[in-house]
Amino acid sequence: MKALFFEKSGLNNLKFGDIKEPEIGAHDVLIRVKMAGVNPIDYFVVEGIPVKPLPHIPGAEIYGEIVKVGEHVKSVKPGDKVVVYNRVFDGECDFCLAGMEMLCRNGGIISVITNGGFSEYFAVPEKNVFKVNLPDEVAASLPVAALTSYHALKEANVKPTDVVVVFGASGNTGQFALQLARKMGATTIAVSRKQWVKDFADYVVDYENAENKIKDLTGGKLADVVINSVGTSIWDLSLKVLGVNGRLVFFGGLTGSDGKINISALYGKHQKLIGTTGGSRKEMVELISLCKDCKVKVSKVYNLEDGKEALASIMKDRDGRPMIKIS
Repeated sequence: MKALFFEKSGLNNLKFGDIKEPEIGAHDVLIRVKMAGVNPIDYFVVEGIPVKPLPHIPGAEIYGEIVKVGEHVKSVKPGDKVVVYNRVFDGECDFCLAGMEMLCRNGGIISVITNGGFSEYFAVPEKNVFKVNLPDEVAASLPVAALTSYHALKEANVKPTDVVVVFGASGNTGQFALQLARKMGATTIAVSRKQWVKDFADYVVDYENAENKIKDLTGGKLADVVINSVGTSIWDLSLKVLGVNGRLVFFGGLTGSDGKINISALYGKHQKLIGTTGGSRKEMVELISLCKDCKVKVSKVYNLEDGKEALASIMKDRDGRPMIKIS
């Protein structure tokens, strides 16, 4: 089968070529990959995160059609369109039993501790696939972009009375954070220079003087919830626009992972910092239903052989999210 793979870290070492098609076991399914999302995790996998096996296929966000099932598979059949829950989990540890498979003590991320889905075919256990009937670009965005945002909003306990401010609003997760926060009844404010973000948010403000602009929109109130998916570059500003008793939720570090905290200001305002990662299988089920009318702003759809360009685009100022169309 055709795939993107590397034997040595570094984007320049990423190859497009032939590699052995995966085999499936009795509880597995084989998927013909239709579309894959391109995320920062994919870039960092190629650039040097320790991975296995080698040669290695990146690609954490996978959507496709089942072409073959193992003898004990019951819930899906060939022809079904599915998305892949992108966590390896044992189902037995304390976190799995609590419904938090993304924190499995014996697990990890598909595409990091296993091969990923930048390939024509992908094999995965039945327990990792969920049937969908959604537009390709939406379906392919569920496992990372949408699920990460949804889990973060739930951890922040977003309520209809909340003002939710989203940084990185034009990126992969930001688009979904805005749409899903709206579905939860919150007032959404995107901090962005991209005017098309107005289609996803109630309000859009620029980075310059964002604190006062948010106050003007809310009658003097700052954010109840801030979503920071960007990292260090907007850490200080994220805290600046966070109101009393507010919750700052963060995930991802595309611009760095170091940030300073004024401890007395934090406790004096009764603020909370919440780190999140991924989401659960239960949340994936909820998300599939919630996203029946979700939209995705795509910057560009790449062919598989142009995957190196697709990954490089993650580090640029993009107008939406990149995707790879495979079949």
